[in-house]
Amino acid sequence: MENNNENTEITAETPATSEENSSILRDIVEIAESTLVTVFVIVMIFTYILHPVNIVGHSMVPTLNKYYDPQLENTDKIFMTTVYTNVKYGDILVIDKDVNYLLDDNGEPYVPNAQEASPIDECIIKRVIAVGGQIVDIHDGKVYVNGELLKEPYINEPDSTGDYGYGAFSEQYPIKVPQGYYFVMGDNRNHSTDSRSRSVGLVKKDQIYGKAIVRYSPIKDFDILTDSWKGPEA
Repeated sequence: MENNNENTEITAETPATSEENSSILRDIVEIAESTLVTVFVIVMIFTYILHPVNIVGHSMVPTLNKYYDPQLENTDKIFMTTVYTNVKYGDILVIDKDVNYLLDDNGEPYVPNAQEASPIDECIIKRVIAVGGQIVDIHDGKVYVNGELLKEPYINEPDSTGDYGYGAFSEQYPIKVPQGYYFVMGDNRNHSTDSRSRSVGLVKKDQIYGKAIVRYSPIKDFDILTDSWKGPEA
């Protein structure tokens, strides 16, 4: 009888132990699934939505790299997105400037030959000043779009320069930006190679890598860049 009682007690405990093991297994599976989903979402975000970019140079000072020192390599770091609906005035773009586009006498875009102007052929970051269909004029150190003087609280100097005398459109201003193209400039106007230069010219839509959305490093200078054109007091 004692043996039977012992057997009965052992048999009674077995289902509870099995349930505990199943519960632990379910917990492990749920944790694994949650971890995989989280990793998948993060990978998708950084593959298709957010891309880290190191900013090199002074062309976007003071908005970016205000304290940049090439010897210290203390660059600002931003996230750009490749997912956006449109490009508008004030957007900061990361651009693959492998080809430069100028305008012929009829206002049509063309690619100049190497003797006329060679492309800068590198990745640049600039601010959109005008989009397709708008008219750009630069004179007396000022920038006008559709006849209106731009209020530019983001630039480094009180006035912007012209386009260096023999620039991309020196003898053509005012110019109408063709559809599918953009006129871009750096915020550090006296130290920026941008649409005013023959080596850059207009930016074609398919040359845009992405739109800058946030500066995440240095962390003390964390900033949302999508409305940086409004200026600090906007």
